[in-house]
Amino acid sequence: MLVLLPPSETKAAGGTGAPLDLGALSFPALNPARAKLADALAELAGDVPASIAALGITPRQTDEVARNAELWTSPTMPALRRYTGVLYDALDVKSFTKATLAKAEKRLAVASALFGVVAATDPIPAYRLSGGNALPSLGTVRSVWKPVLEPVLQGIEGLVVDLRSGPYSALAKLRPDAVTVRVVTEDAKGNRTTVSHFNKAYKGRLAAELVKSRSEPSTVEQLMRVLSKAGLDVERTGEHGIELLTGDGVH
Repeated sequence: MLVLLPPSETKAAGGTGAPLDLGALSFPALNPARAKLADALAELAGDVPASIAALGITPRQTDEVARNAELWTSPTMPALRRYTGVLYDALDVKSFTKATLAKAEKRLAVASALFGVVAATDPIPAYRLSGGNALPSLGTVRSVWKPVLEPVLQGIEGLVVDLRSGPYSALAKLRPDAVTVRVVTEDAKGNRTTVSHFNKAYKGRLAAELVKSRSEPSTVEQLMRVLSKAGLDVERTGEHGIELLTGDGVH
């Protein structure tokens, strides 16, 4: 089983790992595209106004441009610790035992505009690039990734649980049998709507439960049993879809 997480715009600073080495990352078939994007992003950082425009950030966020300028020289840290924010707070990697961390290494991966996809413990630097961005020298991030990322992701064996957000789903399609998860709320009349506010928190908790699980689900039925046993209110929608209902106190 592989749970594919979205990244976060916010990244933890610093790190104690050696500078970026593409050879140390999982999914080595992506390295040519990774190198192309990293070089273009670092070069663009030499022009702060152009970087601000391309990245869709404000002049107050020039520290993000500085991070990109140091892509190849700044320290790294494991991907699960680099990404921050609501989903990663709910995932709560700091609470993982050694055994849970070992499972996370095998069961979690993170979609990335810069790296395509990284495994949980892949050492990466802080950076700023989003799935919907375009770089002046390369065009859209999507145009760079789609031809090379799709074959890699579709070649992953076993059950794949897709928790990616829209811009990252657009970078590459998964196999038709990948499981998609929709976080919904239900009103008094039984009408369901997609949750936006707590969406990331619920997905983070779902991912955490799948990492901690002693069993290794290989079918949607087994996946449903694991999540239900963990106390999550889930229902199957179609052959490869799951709805996760809110209302169990996740914040």
